Parts: sequence; structure tokens; C-alpha cells
Amino acid sequence: MGTKKSDCVAMFPESIEKVQKSMPKETELDKVVSFFKVLADDTRIRILYALKEQEMCAGDIAVFLDMTKSAVSHQLAVMRKMHQVRARREGKNVFYSLDDQHIVDIMEEALIHMTHTDS
Repeated sequence: MGTKKSDCVAMFPESIEKVQKSMPKETELDKVVSFFKVLADDTRIRILYALKEQEMCAGDIAVFLDMTKSAVSHQLAVMRKMHQVRARREGKNVFYSLDDQHIVDIMEEALIHMTHTDS
């Protein structure tokens, strides 16, 4: 954990011990943070919602989002690296889809969470 930074004294050390035991490893937390950083972009979220409905090629995504194909391809490459989308080649075309059901689940849960607080 490094140098002590807290200016507090533990009131319930057993709570701290329990949390420390269940905390994921630092490398796992870093991966989760990176995953959500990639999601924290309105273009990439729009791409994910489009791909939730339909497998698409980069050019069609670009038309749908009114962006250049180059810009969309860059975003798709970032998302592939984080295993959020996958690519499938068919002839000269590359089709993109969501990597797996977990991506859909995360998107749906986030939307549910944000819309239920609006009421």
C-alpha cells in the first residue's frame, strides 16, 4: 500500500481487514479502470448501442454517427483492445459486433441505474 496518507485512526479495524481480504488485486483493478475509461466516451457508447442492435461495418457506423471512417476505425481499435467489440472479416469487409453478452449486461445495467434515479 505504500506510505501512510490517512490522518484517521481506524474505529473498526475488522471492517478494514474484511474489505482488504476481498479487494481484487491491483492489476485486476487497473483492468477494470481501463475498461470503464474506454466506455467513458459518448462516441464509443453510441457505437456499442448500435452494435447491440446489429453487426455493422466501420463505414456504416461512420455514416450512422456522421463521422469519418478513419475516426470510427480508431474508436473500434480502442474498443477491440479492451475486448468490448470483435471483428469478423467477410471478403473485403470487416464486420464488428459486441464481444460478448457481458458488454450488453453492463450497458443495460448502467442505463437502468441512471434512469431509475430520474423518477
